Amino acid sequence: MTEGHPAAATRPPRSWGAVAAAIFLLVFGFLPLVNWIPVGQGVSWYRGLAAEWANGGAIVLGLAAVLTIFSRRIPLLRAETWLESRASAATPSPLTIAMIAILALALYAGIARYLFDAHPLVIDEVVQTFQAQILAGGRLWLPPSLHPEFVSELNIIDWGGKTYSHFPIGGPALLAVGELFHRPWLVDPVAGALSVVLFAAMVSAVEPGRRTRLGATILFAVAPFTAFMAGSYMNHVTALTCLLLGMAGLAKVTTSEDPHPWWAFACGLGFGCSAAVRPIDAAIFAIPAGMWLGIRAVGRRRFADLAFAGVGMAIPIAALMWVNSATTGAPFRFGYQVMWGGNVGLGFHPSPWGDSHTPLQGLALINLYFIRLQTFLYETPLPSLVPVIAALALTRRLSPFDRYLLLASGLLVGAYFAYWHDGYYLGPRFMYPLLPALVLWTARLPRIATERFGNPTAGRAVLLGYLISAVLAVSVALPIRARQYHTMFGLMRWDVSRAAEAAGARNAVVFVRETWGAQLLVRMWALGVPRADAERIYRRADACMLDRAITGLEGPPGHPLPPDSLLRALDATTADSGRLVRSSFSPDTSERFLPTFRYTQSCVDRINEDRGGTMLLAPLLLVHDGNVYVRDLHERNAQVAREHPDRSLFLLRPPSANSGAAPEFYRLSRDSLLATSPLLAAGRD
Repeated sequence: MTEGHPAAATRPPRSWGAVAAAIFLLVFGFLPLVNWIPVGQGVSWYRGLAAEWANGGAIVLGLAAVLTIFSRRIPLLRAETWLESRASAATPSPLTIAMIAILALALYAGIARYLFDAHPLVIDEVVQTFQAQILAGGRLWLPPSLHPEFVSELNIIDWGGKTYSHFPIGGPALLAVGELFHRPWLVDPVAGALSVVLFAAMVSAVEPGRRTRLGATILFAVAPFTAFMAGSYMNHVTALTCLLLGMAGLAKVTTSEDPHPWWAFACGLGFGCSAAVRPIDAAIFAIPAGMWLGIRAVGRRRFADLAFAGVGMAIPIAALMWVNSATTGAPFRFGYQVMWGGNVGLGFHPSPWGDSHTPLQGLALINLYFIRLQTFLYETPLPSLVPVIAALALTRRLSPFDRYLLLASGLLVGAYFAYWHDGYYLGPRFMYPLLPALVLWTARLPRIATERFGNPTAGRAVLLGYLISAVLAVSVALPIRARQYHTMFGLMRWDVSRAAEAAGARNAVVFVRETWGAQLLVRMWALGVPRADAERIYRRADACMLDRAITGLEGPPGHPLPPDSLLRALDATTADSGRLVRSSFSPDTSERFLPTFRYTQSCVDRINEDRGGTMLLAPLLLVHDGNVYVRDLHERNAQVAREHPDRSLFLLRPPSANSGAAPEFYRLSRDSLLATSPLLAAGRD
């Protein structure tokens, strides 16, 4: 466009915020920075993934070009049939949105029931369900076990005479509603369906095109990242539902000349409820929203909106602070701080178990998240971020709400850049709150392309590319992903109650054979070693050397060593941490081995037991079938046996480590156990 051309005066200025976002996604979504940053966290699979992107992109773009040419003769494929028109300003009807939400609920419930077998599959899900069961029973915590080493678990606090989850109370509280109806697996599907409704309410206020609004709502509902996560027990789903309530309220308030005050209340309530589920995510979206409402209150004298939002936020925040005070002893101290200490939060500092988190590691993690989003967001052959990047790069204007979403999204990325943990489960889960922005910009691309190039052919080509990508995703990628999800974590899905009944284990004590590494950790916890120190020592010590040190420190009950002496004795086992290698003897790859250290027979026995097959105790803590499930700690098992003199005794473990067969119950002899307290011998009567 030459200077002085009449069109130049009417063309909106380029939105540099959108361009910056597009450049960021292009760099972090496509370049393998993680392989170039010297943090030891490279991805060997990038070359194959890049080849898939190239092949998939060529297929989609090629077929889209061919169909675009043929569409001139096929009315159904013409752009004017599907793209926005001036007559398409009405909002999709509530009935339409309700039908989409109902179908989404059926999809998410089907995933929960048939792909994940309605079970919590990872430790975060298990622990939050454990807390939900406590809440459903009318308590905030349980009294601690007399012998916590037999039942203690990662992320479960047994401190100050209380046993409870280290997670904020909001997620377990919502799961507790499902527990009351004996359907906790339906909580996230219902929350996901509500998210669809709230997303539709948000885009109805901020997106001018009716078909774009409808397309965005459908895409949000069926996006694989949305759907698979909504079939889980993860608190990211309920947190996003609360965030969307807050964002829908904010959108209604800021786009209306005279908004109903209940929208402002809903805005504050949504962000406050999200804080009770995932406080960091809530703060990231709530702080810019509060600043916007504050500026608006001063500039337009809309103080009532700010007041209603403040009241809405105060209610769940007050409940969260009350629960924190009752459990951790302070309103602003969370369970994960009690368990892991100050290094659990954001910042460039040592992680809870001692490894330093640096800015370079933060960059590597962010790069990993966006590379993973290319697949997990839509599961299409075309990289999932391509439409978002194109829409951001081509747009000429950003609405105030667009700027809010980009700012909050940038803050979210910045927060997890400063967080030490790799949040990977069903995709890059820490990026789950980006879904509304990513889906909205994907849905906008056909309209933006048409407007930017002044030709409906451009929008037509984008829509046909979407159609081809969807067909290939449904026919190729999604069946593979569904099979993967259906077969993972087999032991977590196992129906232990039915197997116990068949084996005759009724009203029994069942010792669960966990890995040697898990036993070492809980034995340190039982000695009084803080969880963070126990993790640090375990990761930096030879397993056998650590076993011998723990055994030497395990004295009679009631005679604990002073904490300083205890840590000094255990820290001595980490002196040769630089020479450690991953153990090649045990299936448990977390165990470390010092090549020059000679293993005792006891340590060899532990390795052989690991090879013979191990279980996970955590999911069995959720089972209520009359049996008592505890960890197998060998010669210490007599303590539990004496506490339950009227119960039969069983050992539970798989028949072999890699056989894939179901675990088996082995009956144990009480007399032999109490008389000798040796290593448990399976199968003795």
